[in-house]
Amino acid sequence: MSIYKFDRSFRNFIATAHDIIMAALSFLLAVYIRLGDELIADSFPYLFTGMIIFTAVSAIVFLYMRLYRGSWRYASMRDLSTIVKAVTLSILIFALLMFVFNRLSGLPRSVLFINWMVLLMLLGGPRFIYRALKDHTLNWNFTLKEVNKIPVLLIGAGDAAEQFIRNSQRNFDSPYEVVGLVDDDPTQKGRTIHRVNIYGDTQIIPTIIKKLSRKGQKPQKIIISDEDLSGPGMRNLVDIADGLGIPLARLPKLSEFKQGISEKINIRPIAVEDLLGRSQHVLDRKAMRELVEGKSVLITGAGGTIGGELTRQISSYNPSKLVIVELSEFNSYQIERELRASFPFLALNCVLGDVRDESHIENIFTKYKPELVFHAAAVKHVPIAEYNIEETILTNVFGSRNIAEACIKHKAQAMVMISTDKAVNPTNVMGASKRLAESYCQALGRQEKKEADHTTKFITVRFGNVLGSTGSVVPLFNEQLARGGPITVTDPEMTRYFMTVREAVELVLQASVLGRDMQDKQEYIFVLDMGQPMKILDLALQMIKLAGLKPYSDIDIVYTGLRPGEKLYEELFHLSENIVETSHKGIFLASPRQIDLETLKTSLSSLHEICKQRSSENALDILKKLVPEFTARA
Repeated sequence: MSIYKFDRSFRNFIATAHDIIMAALSFLLAVYIRLGDELIADSFPYLFTGMIIFTAVSAIVFLYMRLYRGSWRYASMRDLSTIVKAVTLSILIFALLMFVFNRLSGLPRSVLFINWMVLLMLLGGPRFIYRALKDHTLNWNFTLKEVNKIPVLLIGAGDAAEQFIRNSQRNFDSPYEVVGLVDDDPTQKGRTIHRVNIYGDTQIIPTIIKKLSRKGQKPQKIIISDEDLSGPGMRNLVDIADGLGIPLARLPKLSEFKQGISEKINIRPIAVEDLLGRSQHVLDRKAMRELVEGKSVLITGAGGTIGGELTRQISSYNPSKLVIVELSEFNSYQIERELRASFPFLALNCVLGDVRDESHIENIFTKYKPELVFHAAAVKHVPIAEYNIEETILTNVFGSRNIAEACIKHKAQAMVMISTDKAVNPTNVMGASKRLAESYCQALGRQEKKEADHTTKFITVRFGNVLGSTGSVVPLFNEQLARGGPITVTDPEMTRYFMTVREAVELVLQASVLGRDMQDKQEYIFVLDMGQPMKILDLALQMIKLAGLKPYSDIDIVYTGLRPGEKLYEELFHLSENIVETSHKGIFLASPRQIDLETLKTSLSSLHEICKQRSSENALDILKKLVPEFTARA
């Protein structure tokens, strides 16, 4: 037997012995309390017989209800409820047995009620005293005063706050002392949690800080425990904390708390994604697993931000085979190393390849026969695309065409194409090329639906900016902050939709499930709910404040003007696209204008030849004809 098992068995034995001894003692005390000195005069001749019977009954009941299994260290109201049930059942069974044996002769009926109360105290008292001693919550005069703890103000008076306060109070090594609570629920004002006052809402935080300062309890940190705090609410708190010169942090979600009271709750700094304040959508993970599990999956652009996250999430759903296609040797090396470390039993195949190479794509499909294809490879950076028109069109349009046609030829079950909000009313080559790729895949989808033996479903998923993706604004701002500024913003009115990469990919997989199940809507485009757009200027200001710096003082902000192809705001839907809700709240459908496939193929052939000749002006002319809403900026 291991030391751990021996220790656990010994603890259970001690707890069981304690409860049985308390049962015997409670009976004697109950009789004595009722009869007093008359007990000595043998007024109750069945004293010891009754004690033995009651102790035996209690022992059987306690063992049956596993009373000894509850940890005294974490004694709770649930444990108290179990004790009440066990004691009540023991008294009832004992009374029934005594009635059968001797009609309760010589035993005052009140002894049963007294015994019930005494045994409750003898069983419950030691448990809660033990917990109080371990938690250091008895507040005896001889208790050493806690020193060197950081006073903090909590935002949110919910379960997470309660657990954090409890953890802080019972552990002397906890670095924090909660001196006040703030909650926007007006019914909470004036209440307390573990003797900590709830002062009011977030709008009066400066007043609360002053009040606590007068008491010698000025918070040195503001910690957010409210999981449901909105993006605007979070940004407001950043401004308030910045004005007070107090650092802002947040608790992990309650579901992330480690089990065990002795574990420390790790406070983390506010991240940029916290400023979005997006509510988490409920996902059908079972259906997502069924989509992937046991299937051969191919992902293009697997070394990029979206492609990389796709590989991670898809790998966790146990595909029979995962094929990742990536043009960058370094990106391929990075993602392969990560996947082999995280999923050692995954059948992984890494292929260096360019989606523009039609013959290579054909060879890949012939060799690996993918059933599901996720196409994330693209030229996505707007300024680079503007100066490399032919390369962008060849990758975004003809790379997508190569993948789509290979899917049909090799009878893949579905192709999921990752698109962008820049494809809506595009003002740049990147957006127009992605819109043309959308059109081609949707035209193929409609054609496939007409064929008797069609097999491939085409699912296009459109969403906005992903936080932290390569070349996006957040890493750029971080680099500029690290250099001491300035931060460059194109225009003070520029807005963008933002989403975390994890959420984006989760919704891509969810949309793929919806697309698989929608037999009559293959030509629709799935559009992710991006929430409310955010000003780039506001994002820059918040990031400066989160770094503990002052905008325009420590870090300057410089306006550079719109770059070629950029627009002030992005759109998720075209005016001519009908918006249809799906069964999932985070995903909508857009029905794009239909284009005849044969006509489109003819135009694409001309565009392909012109791009290979590197004729930018002619390529732009054809692109404008194929995407009429494309308005190229000067």
